Amino acid sequence: MRCPSPAEARAALWTVRAVVQARREARRTPIDRIRLSPPPALPDEAIVGVAGVLRRWPQTCLIQALVCQRWYASHGRPRDLVIGVTMPSAGFRAHAWLVDDDRCHRGEFTELLRSPAPSSA
Repeated sequence: MRCPSPAEARAALWTVRAVVQARREARRTPIDRIRLSPPPALPDEAIVGVAGVLRRWPQTCLIQALVCQRWYASHGRPRDLVIGVTMPSAGFRAHAWLVDDDRCHRGEFTELLRSPAPSSA
């Protein structure tokens, strides 16, 4: 295991804060109104720090999608967040993902909500 670069470490710290904020906001705010604080100005490659935190500190798919949505928007790649469900006859399940990120579930879930990406600022 290698030591993270300073940018990756800053991205990881932002991710921890964003997860805490997303979890708090998800309990009291409608999903389409949650707005996380933007990450610090970091190169896109620092996403390694974001991924490392999310891999080692498992979160729900919704929290992961909210955090990643904010990161991507701040790096000029806005993606809508989608929440979908399966039919009750197939064993009800819900899932959240970012458009273009989770192609394997696209046909399996019926879209219930689409939340546009926040502004890049």
